[in-house]
Amino acid sequence: MSQAVFDEIDAVLNRPTLARFLDPALCAELLDQLLSGSEWFYPVVRVTDCRDPRDDMYLELALAAQASAILSGDRDLLVLHPWRGIPIVRPADYLIG
Repeated sequence: MSQAVFDEIDAVLNRPTLARFLDPALCAELLDQLLSGSEWFYPVVRVTDCRDPRDDMYLELALAAQASAILSGDRDLLVLHPWRGIPIVRPADYLIG
């Protein structure tokens, strides 16, 4: 986990269009579990490879964490497969292997 990715998750959970369907206590518990249960990385390499600059944070995290794969359904990330030797695949495809 990186601070940028955590902040994105927090922001999405608190979007008014989504937040009205979610239990605030459950969201707070999820964020607490992410804070305490994730391995944290601090990306130092700036990446600008994705056509959607908002997704570059996931690439930066993958580099910092020395990820063996990036799982995503995001087309802006999937089109980069493989990226710097890291496979970018849909979660279902990864599980099927």
